[in-house]
Order: sequence, then structure tokens, then C-alpha cells
Amino acid sequence: MLKFLKRRQDSETAETTTPWFKRLTQGLGRTRHQLSEAISRTLLGAKAIDESLLETIETQLLQADVGIEATERIIASLTDRLARKTLSDPAAVEAALQADLHQLLMPCEKPLEINPTSKPYVILMVGVNGNGKTTTIGKLTKRLQAQGHRVLLAAGDTFRAAAVEQLTVWGERNQVPVIAQGQGADCASVIYDAIQAARARDIDVVIADTAGRLHTQTNLMEELKKVKRVAAKLDEQAPHEIMLVLDAGTGQNALQQVKQFNEALGLTGLTVTKLDGTAKGGVLFAIAQHFQIPIRFIGVGEGIEDLQPFEAKAFVRALFWEEH
Repeated sequence: MLKFLKRRQDSETAETTTPWFKRLTQGLGRTRHQLSEAISRTLLGAKAIDESLLETIETQLLQADVGIEATERIIASLTDRLARKTLSDPAAVEAALQADLHQLLMPCEKPLEINPTSKPYVILMVGVNGNGKTTTIGKLTKRLQAQGHRVLLAAGDTFRAAAVEQLTVWGERNQVPVIAQGQGADCASVIYDAIQAARARDIDVVIADTAGRLHTQTNLMEELKKVKRVAAKLDEQAPHEIMLVLDAGTGQNALQQVKQFNEALGLTGLTVTKLDGTAKGGVLFAIAQHFQIPIRFIGVGEGIEDLQPFEAKAFVRALFWEEH
């Protein structure tokens, strides 16, 4: 039966030999152990392909933070396949499971595209403290520069003492200007100044940091709404991207963060960080099931190269990858 579960050499593609795919497979190691390796062991020990087997897989999906609704959707699909007698062996079950997981994520595969007619293109970064927002800004800046864009940073996190300094360091590393005011300054005012400065300097993209906040902090959420209103005074389409940065390690709590920030601001994209430090990477499937908000980037490490555009197929393949 092992031969059914091993990846065949002829299934390898250029995609699976790239440096990024290798980093992705390594970064998803804990989630893979929690999800696909557990399922593979179940399939290896299965005496029959039946409803009892699917119940076990259901439990394993839930334990991997795939979420109740997403799990129910996947199991319903597998149950239908079972009834149609298309799940003849363990390889067929695993292939069907991968196909269903891929289908679930596909609506979220929408890369960030900078509209050249919107200048400056304003990206508002939001999220809870500790989710990796400032680091993500630094990495995103580097990526946009590599694409030929001129970038300016707005130090809108005037709440946390070291926030401006941290963003300034990223600005120096990437050799981009940083617009800042003192601690306790009005965040909306900082971002207003940044957009004006970008126009004067012919800058393509403004990336605006904001104070990390719990989604339950009403006054700070109102501050973000104000930032959005103020940006729209300079450009009615701004901010053009409102990106929530999530820590994958928060698991199902990430759903509540997405819900609250989306209701307050109307999110246009997500970045999921720290996938390398958690077994809860299955939460991406729960997010996709509930919201279908584009997942712009995922992060699997501290390096600049460890933040990459989200690709549903690569993500699922990395979760089920086995070294030959």
C-alpha cells in the first residue's frame, strides 16, 4: 500500500524544485505533521475505504485547525465520491482530498497588483500587535522595489514607543523615505502627510503602518476608520489596499480578527505570517471557507525571501510533499 502514498518521480515539476518551494515545505513542517502525515498514517492502516475512515479524516482535519465549516465541506465531497465508488484505494482518497483543499483555496489566490494609474498607490497595513506587521512592511517594500516601484513608508503607528524607530530602520535598509511624526501624533495626519509627500516626490507606492491593536479595542478601530476617511480626501479610491496581517499561530482566533477588521474597514487582502512556527497552518482553509478575501502573501521565516505571493496549488502540494 505504501506505493500508493509515495509521490511519483514523474509528478515532480519545476515548481517543486525552486528555492521557495523548498522553504515552503520546510516552513509548513509542523502543519504537515499535524495534517497530511496523520492522514497518510490513517490511510496506511485502513482496512477499508468507508465512512469510518472518513470520520477519522474529519477528526484530523479539525485538529489541524481547518475549521468546522471547511471540514464539513471537504468530508461531504469525499462522501459523495465514496458513494460514486471513485475512492478505490488510499491514493485515490489522498488525491481527492488534495483536490478539494486546492479548490477551497483557489478563490483566495489573487496576487497584489499595483495599479499604475493610482499614484501613489496606498497600502494600509493593519493587524494585532505581534503579528509581524512592521516586518511584513519591510519585506513588501523590498519586493515592490524589485518590481521597479518607488516606495515611501508612513509611520502611522504613533501609539507604540519603538514603532517609528523600527519602521525607520526598515526604511534605511531599503533606502526609502519614511514620513513620521512624534509618539502620540494623529495617525491620520501622518498618513495624510505621507500621501502628499509621495505626490510631490513622484512616488509610486505608499505603505502605511498603523498601531497594532486588538480587534476588540473600539477606540483604535475608530482611529483606523478615520485614517481611511482622511486618505479618501486626497484620493477617493485610497487606500487602494487594506491588508490585514495575521499570525498563523493564532489558529481559529484569526477568524475573529478577519471578521472584525473586515467589518470595520472592508479588507482587500491578507498576509499570513509565521507559518513556520506553528502546526495551525490549516487555518488558511478556514479563512478561505468563511471570507474568500485574497491571501496576498504568506510568510515562513525571517528572511526577505520568506515572504512570497500565495499560490493555492503550491501550498497544498507542500502540505502533502514527501521527499524521495
